[in-house]
Amino acid sequence: MRVFVTGASGWIGTAVVDELLVAGHDVIGLARSDASAAAIEAKGAEVLRGDLDDLDSLRAGAKDADAVIHLANKHDFDNPAVSNAAERGAVETIGDTLVGSDRPFVIASGAAGLAVGRPSTEADPSPFHGLDSMRGGTENLGLEYADRGVRSMSARFAPTVHGAGDHGFIAQLVGIARDRGIAGYVGDGANVWPAVHRSDAARLVRLGLERAPAGTILHAIAEEGIPTRTIAEAIGHGLGLPVESIAAEDAAAHFGWIGAFFGMDLPVTSAVTQERFDWSPAGPTLLEDLANGAYFPV
Repeated sequence: MRVFVTGASGWIGTAVVDELLVAGHDVIGLARSDASAAAIEAKGAEVLRGDLDDLDSLRAGAKDADAVIHLANKHDFDNPAVSNAAERGAVETIGDTLVGSDRPFVIASGAAGLAVGRPSTEADPSPFHGLDSMRGGTENLGLEYADRGVRSMSARFAPTVHGAGDHGFIAQLVGIARDRGIAGYVGDGANVWPAVHRSDAARLVRLGLERAPAGTILHAIAEEGIPTRTIAEAIGHGLGLPVESIAAEDAAAHFGWIGAFFGMDLPVTSAVTQERFDWSPAGPTLLEDLANGAYFPV
C-alpha cells in the first residue's frame, strides 16, 4: 500500500515508517520542517511538506494514498485548545477525503480516563466528544467515518511509549528528578501506568492497517500497569538520587503539568488486541529500558 503518515518524523512515527517500509509498503511522510523532511527522505520515504494547520496538504496526502495513519499532534500542553482544534480539523479533513473509499485510516488516541476501578479494555468507549475534550474528541469523530465508507480505527497508545531516545513522559520525569534532586511519586505510588515499547507499538499500527476492520479499537499496551513508585525507584537508581513521596496537593508544584497525570491510576489491558491480531509485545519492558541506560546516557 501507499501510506500517508502524519507525524512521520516523530517519536512513534519514525518507528511506524520503518515498520511499514520493511513490510514493503510505500510511505509518504508529512514534514513541517527541512530537518523532518531530510529525516523522512533518509529512510527512503517520500515527503509531503505541510503541517496540521495546512488542510490542503492533508487533503492532498490522503487523496494520493491507499491508507492514512494519523500520528501528529501539536502537544501544546499550555494551550490545549490549540492542539484540540488542529487535531479535530486534521481528522475531519482526512476523513472527508476518504469517504466512500473503504481505505484504512488509523487515528492515534490515548488510553487514559476510560474506566475507573478496573483496567480499561478495547470495549470501553472514549468519553471524549467534541472540540473542547481531550484531543478534540477525535477518536469518536474518526470512528464515525466507519459508517461512511472508511475503514477507520483507533490506536490507543499507552501514556508511556518508551525506548532509547524517548523525549516523552518518562524522559520528563527523569528531567524533573535531576532538577529537584529527588525521584518523586505521588502519594503512596500504588497507582499504575501502562507502557509499551515503541517497536511493539509500531508493529501493532502496521497490523491494524493491514488487517483491522472498520471501527476497530487497538490497544497498544504491553504492560497493563507499573506502580508509579516502582517507576520512581528505577529513576532514582539510574540517577543515584533518593526516592520520595510527593503529597497529592504538592504534585503540581513539584512536577508541573505532568503531576496530576502521574498521580492517576491508569491500568489498561490489551488482551483482545493481542488475541485478535496475533500481536505479542517483544520489546524491552519499561523497567528494562530504565535499567539498561536508555534514559541515562553517559
